Amino acid sequence: MATTGRDSLSGASPLALAIPRHQPNGGDWYAIQTRYRCEKKVTDALTRKGFETFIPLLRETHCWSDRKKVIDTPLFSGYTFARLKPSTSVKRMVVQTMGVIGFVASGGGIIPVPPRQVEDLRKLLSQPVPCALAPFLNIGRRVRVRGGCLDGLEGILAQNDAKHLVVSIESIQRSVAIQIDGYELELI
Repeated sequence: MATTGRDSLSGASPLALAIPRHQPNGGDWYAIQTRYRCEKKVTDALTRKGFETFIPLLRETHCWSDRKKVIDTPLFSGYTFARLKPSTSVKRMVVQTMGVIGFVASGGGIIPVPPRQVEDLRKLLSQPVPCALAPFLNIGRRVRVRGGCLDGLEGILAQNDAKHLVVSIESIQRSVAIQIDGYELELI
């Protein structure tokens, strides 16, 4: 019996297993712009291609007349993140992924996202702390949270009626704000 390289039950090709990981030694994080409502599909496709990916998701409860459902929605509509070493072939592989518009770039070159910004966003979203989108801030007092579940989280202090910490991803000009009353802060 000849082997075709396909699973005998499903007929699926085992190509996903043969794809090498592109980043055995890390690389930088890059923001990738996606088509409308394709963030999760692009993230899954890039993961299958062997890239380390991150899509910031916000858990929301949607209520209908007959039911409630918890839904994970992309925090930054139209963006996902991938860790890679940008060679010509790697960039081509990413851009040729279904649903990808392109890399976030400036001045003709793609812009890496500082790892600290990705770490802070991951830390913030891993805690049961209410957060919401906020206007992008690039000026203000930079502070770090000391103690509690958000220890080490850095951002910009915004104070209107209550203290808010704004965590920003500068390359895509998007921010998330959380109320930080009761947390100890230190200036950076």
